[in-house]
Amino acid sequence: MNVLVAAPAFSARISGIQRHALNLVRCLLQHKDISAVQLVVAPWQSQMLQADWLAPDRRLTVHVVEMKASSLSRNSWYYRGLPWLTARLRPDVVHLTYPVPVNRKALGCAAVATLHDLYPYEMPENFGFPKVLVNRLILQQCLRSVDAIACVSDATLQQMKQHTSRSVWQKAMRIYNCVEPERLCSARSPIVGWNHEPFLLSVAQHRRNKNLPLLIRAFHRLHKTARVHSAMKLIIVGIPGPETPSLKRLISDFDLQHSVVLLSGISEPELQWCYGRCAALVVPSQTEGFGLPLVEALLVGCPVVCSDIPPFREIDEAHCSYVSLGAGEEHLLADAIVGALCKSERTPLAFPQFSSTVLAEEYVSLYRSLIAARSHVRSAGSTQRLHAASSDRGLL
Repeated sequence: MNVLVAAPAFSARISGIQRHALNLVRCLLQHKDISAVQLVVAPWQSQMLQADWLAPDRRLTVHVVEMKASSLSRNSWYYRGLPWLTARLRPDVVHLTYPVPVNRKALGCAAVATLHDLYPYEMPENFGFPKVLVNRLILQQCLRSVDAIACVSDATLQQMKQHTSRSVWQKAMRIYNCVEPERLCSARSPIVGWNHEPFLLSVAQHRRNKNLPLLIRAFHRLHKTARVHSAMKLIIVGIPGPETPSLKRLISDFDLQHSVVLLSGISEPELQWCYGRCAALVVPSQTEGFGLPLVEALLVGCPVVCSDIPPFREIDEAHCSYVSLGAGEEHLLADAIVGALCKSERTPLAFPQFSSTVLAEEYVSLYRSLIAARSHVRSAGSTQRLHAASSDRGLL
């Protein structure tokens, strides 16, 4: 089975979508029925492929396709350039790693799209107006056009049902993100000037749904009331975004410039260093599709404080400190952080449902069903054309 994984995305730095694409490739290469994986990336993503994310494998070929670093150029490539590439590489399946414009008639093979979230509907502030309308159009066009939709959680699948027609969500199934213990951990701190101070960790892009202002306010409350060590820091690891200016203003207003550190572009081993050294991971998101940092932290036994939302409950019911958002949320989050800091035991957890072996079988099973369905349709079409031709010749 030859699978093309289409992964051109906006950022040159590693992000959740890019990590999904790389983990998807790792999954597929675990399976004996995969004869080839064609990974397609944009020029600015080449650096992430040089960071030991993917082990060498003769079945893997990386294609760096030319496009400009703009949404228009990227979307145009997906609609026009991807069909040209599939005609040349002749994959059995194209897997789109997030919703993009799809030229279904020109694609020539089965198509799957991963759906991470419904942010264009749940959190339009992430995009602003009128970009959110464009994102909604692309999302709906993609979901209508593909043969199957792989939702990264049951929560995402349920949200999808609220915003799409029955004919669309009937094509959907839940296939979790792949998350496994990482073998590589940096020996050095990615935090400039770190001198063994304790720190809280948050792994989040600077977007509205991540709810980082709440975290900064709660952290300020803890410092002001001396409920945490005076040297305690807050490290936020994530790509800058629409909320970056307001986050920096808030940090300045609270005079936390020496206590709150914004990091981006760190390597996977450096991120693992952060998980292993932090006092707790804090994830106060208003909405999510999955919760990758939460799983990664639990895999190494890191205490986790998070908002009480369905995707997080789906990951783990017993080992996180859940905080209800709404009235008194700042106070509740501060209390939960203090409670997590009192936990001295760090017990790594196992999540077999997110393992590459389990998910590889789920992906391959889905691909097989789509390939068989297309083969049946082609066979039926050929039979109909043969009958029509015979009828025209008076043979029937």
